[in-house]
Amino acid sequence: PHLPWGDPRRGWDFVSAGHGDVPWEDVFRMLRSIDYQGPISVEWEDAGMDRLQGAPEALARLKAYDFEPPSASFDAAFGN
Repeated sequence: PHLPWGDPRRGWDFVSAGHGDVPWEDVFRMLRSIDYQGPISVEWEDAGMDRLQGAPEALARLKAYDFEPPSASFDAAFGN
């Protein structure tokens, strides 16, 4: 259920990709279905995992979905 911002029961834990509730396969399937060609940026914040282990693991997990990288850099894709 939705909880308002001030509700003390509202909270979350930041975890590495693949360790939480995000249905990554569905996300990438949907991006393919709309022929998304832009960059994908994943913010990594997991206080329970060493970044030297966690960030590469998260990247490898997401690369496994074989989503073609864009031809333009992130900044170029959104620049004017």
